Amino acid sequence: MIEVLISIVVLSFGLLGSVGLQSFALKSNREGRLQSVATTLAREYAEMMRGNKYIGVKPAAANNPYLLNDKTIKALSDLPTAWAYCLHTGCEDGGVLTAKAPNTAVQTKVAQSQVLEWMARALGDLPGAWVRVCFDEAPFDSNGLPQWDCTAPTGGATANSTIVIKMGWTQSAIDRGQTGDAALQKADTRPTLIFPVTSGNEQ
Repeated sequence: MIEVLISIVVLSFGLLGSVGLQSFALKSNREGRLQSVATTLAREYAEMMRGNKYIGVKPAAANNPYLLNDKTIKALSDLPTAWAYCLHTGCEDGGVLTAKAPNTAVQTKVAQSQVLEWMARALGDLPGAWVRVCFDEAPFDSNGLPQWDCTAPTGGATANSTIVIKMGWTQSAIDRGQTGDAALQKADTRPTLIFPVTSGNEQ
C-alpha cells in the first residue's frame, strides 16, 4: 500500500510538471504567432509604400499618408477624420494617371485608403496594438532597446533616409514569475517590432 501511495505522489508531481510545460508551450506558440502576424503586416505596409512610390517617398507627413509620425496610432480614431476609404468605389477624380505626370491627388487617396484598411486589420489581429511609421535615424535607445520616439535625420528627412515601421502589442512579460497586470508587457513600454523600409528600386 505504501509503495502504491509513493507511486501516486511521484506520478502527480510528473503530471503537474507536464501541465506547466504545456501552459508555457501554449504561451510561446501564441507569442510566436503574433510576432509572425506583425512581421507579415509590416512587410505588407512596406510593399504598399513601394507600390505607391510617388507618395511613399515624400518626406513630409502632410503629403505622405503612410508616415504616421505625429503620434503613435492606438485606434482608428487617431487617424485623420478627413480620410475616406475609396478602394471599393474607385479613387479617380477624372484626371489622367501616367508615369511622367502622376495624379498625386488619386494616389494620396489610395494611400489613405490603404492605411485605413491596414490599420483596421492590425488593430484587430494584434491585442492592444500601437503603430508608428517615421523617418528614424535612431530606432533603438542607448541600451539597444527599441523606442517609440522618432529621431529625425540630420538636415531633415530625404528620399534616402530610413523609414521605420514600429509596432507593439500586449504580450507576456519576460519575467514569467510575475502575476496579474505585471505579467503583461504592453505596447506603452516599447515597440516589439522594428521594421525598416528599404527601397525596391530607383524607377
